[in-house]
Amino acid sequence: MADISLFIMATIYCLAGIMHFIKPKPYMKIMPPVIPFPKMMVYISGFFELLFGIALLFEVTRSYAALGIVLLLIAVFPANIYMAKRMHEKQSKNRWIAFVRLPLQLVLIYWAYLYV
Repeated sequence: MADISLFIMATIYCLAGIMHFIKPKPYMKIMPPVIPFPKMMVYISGFFELLFGIALLFEVTRSYAALGIVLLLIAVFPANIYMAKRMHEKQSKNRWIAFVRLPLQLVLIYWAYLYV
């Protein structure tokens, strides 16, 4: 079961990382305005998601990748808060998704931490 979980996690981060390069605009929209160079930050976070996703697949780099994912998820948490706040202010019909993402982030951190 752990191998399947690990493969799923690696796939999720690889796909998410690739999406940062293919469609950066949705990621830029949730970037808090205080963050400089938003497009570059989207690319950097995408690069690390892809790197860590690949590194999860190798035993020698797995714990470093998992720790990197934990730190990355903590680093991008302000963007999730910003997105939830903006969607709430705009009374978006999909704002519930943004609020579900906040506790989900903690689950993702725990999931990655299992491999540190």
